[in-house]
Amino acid sequence: MKIVKIVTYIGIALALIPLLGHAQKSKIEILYVNQDKTLGNDLELQFKEIINAVYPKLLKKFNPKATKSFEVEIDTAYKGVAYASDNKIVVSADWMHKKPNDVDLMTHEIMHLIQAYPNNSGPSWLTEGIADYVRAVYGLNNKAANWSLPKFDKSQNYTNSYRVTARFLLWVEKNHDKRIVKKLDKHLRSHTYSESLWKKYTGLGLNQLWEQYAKDPVI
Repeated sequence: MKIVKIVTYIGIALALIPLLGHAQKSKIEILYVNQDKTLGNDLELQFKEIINAVYPKLLKKFNPKATKSFEVEIDTAYKGVAYASDNKIVVSADWMHKKPNDVDLMTHEIMHLIQAYPNNSGPSWLTEGIADYVRAVYGLNNKAANWSLPKFDKSQNYTNSYRVTARFLLWVEKNHDKRIVKKLDKHLRSHTYSESLWKKYTGLGLNQLWEQYAKDPVI
């Protein structure tokens, strides 16, 4: 098992070379635990690159108070894909062997750390939809992983979660409120989310928005 403690800084490149102007620094600590020695340094470097490039942007845009210290573990026993819980991200070693280019799953998971929603703060489809929205917008390597948002299909619903919901959020952002995701994220974190917010911010209820989206789903 390989355990590496990484200390990086917001505003400094991954290799900790040149400061970017006079940007204010904020230290981030990552404990990287790899249970699978056959998944070597390349994966670690790719995950660190994503965290270093994306996490500071998410902190700034969504939640500056989110954790600055967390663990990334490559788990040989876990048979899912990845999950985030209690300042820890677990990634399936088995999944990375099957899908070695799917490194931007890390973008999705670090957004869950940013979200830090309390229990029962809102629907799970929206939580996961926002995380995949972030992967779509901020992901560094989605094309190599053959990961993209799906084309609209009449069998879909906004409650399908993940990529389906992410695409819908992008459409609402484009056509009704460019800050809708940030607003909903804030409400979820403060436990003030309700479905009525969609009408408050867009003038249309959630089902009305979906009906409009279904008629012209171009993003």
